[in-house]
Amino acid sequence: MPLAAKVPRPGCIELEEVPQRRPQAGEVSLRVSHCGVCGSDLHFFHGRLPPPAVCPGHEISAVVEAVGGGAGSVREGDHVAVEPLARCGRCACCRRGDYHLCEHLAIFGIHAAGGMAEQMVVPAYCLYPLPASVDLELGALTEPLAVAVHAARLAGVGPDTSVLILGAGTIGLLSVAACKHLQARFVTITARYPQQRGHAAALGADQVLEPEQVAQCEATPEVVIETVGGGADTVADGVAVVARGGRVVVTGLFDQAPGFNPLLLILKEVTITGSNVYNLRGGRHDFDIALEILSEQGALIAPLITHRFSLNDTQPAFETAADKASGAVKVLIVPGAGGSVPPDRPASAGVR
Repeated sequence: MPLAAKVPRPGCIELEEVPQRRPQAGEVSLRVSHCGVCGSDLHFFHGRLPPPAVCPGHEISAVVEAVGGGAGSVREGDHVAVEPLARCGRCACCRRGDYHLCEHLAIFGIHAAGGMAEQMVVPAYCLYPLPASVDLELGALTEPLAVAVHAARLAGVGPDTSVLILGAGTIGLLSVAACKHLQARFVTITARYPQQRGHAAALGADQVLEPEQVAQCEATPEVVIETVGGGADTVADGVAVVARGGRVVVTGLFDQAPGFNPLLLILKEVTITGSNVYNLRGGRHDFDIALEILSEQGALIAPLITHRFSLNDTQPAFETAADKASGAVKVLIVPGAGGSVPPDRPASAGVR
């Protein structure tokens, strides 16, 4: 039987055997290639949120193993990225393309079994074929990049926009790539760790600041993209520095209520918007744009993958991802690897 990770309690990751399920009509069975450890995964690992009752993992690339009836053009052997949202397709939100707000939404890795496993079964509509220029390892970044694309599009980032990105974790750094793809005029990012500052500059950030220097933006931001969450004061920072009439888009997962000055919000007429994963907007899926960016900027984005671990080493993978002193940016689980995967070896070699 295939192996899958489980989280019996905060700080503990174990493996268990799970029944192998054949795909039903409209479903596809996948052999998971790579699965990223997300910042939201670290929230339950640290006990800030309840651990999921299912196998975690929602940043997934995979190879199609078997196809159920009525699964469209999907074929065995296809290399795919997984949009981890199961939805009804019938509610008002789904009908207008906002399926991420579906009344019956189930997110793989949170509500349904996720990708830190050798095998999984998903609806065929969740699959996006990887372009030839995007290998399976890089394909695992499609999901977090789609989060960044969604936030930037929601904020209206375009050729005349100056942007401040608060936080240089994976979503913050990928937000640089997304904003540059949307032709933002000037992009500033705050970064606390040396590896984050180096990656931000390589991705084309026009200015990189320490978090405490947020008021020193060379270009007053019309858009602020908040990616930190937790218990940070970043919403207040965004309201304070954004231009009059500007927009603050919040993507960070807060485990306590953030504070900000309502008077400043009113006087500057700032719009604060929550950004929740990805959807279909203006006739294009955020996932499609993310894959377009990976095709164009893959060589710049690939170095964000700093560590790779086998499924057997999921526990140390989480511990590494939680320790920024390790130099970690994006940590990947490689279920097909037999043992520990050295961080300096391309994990996609031999997996394709």
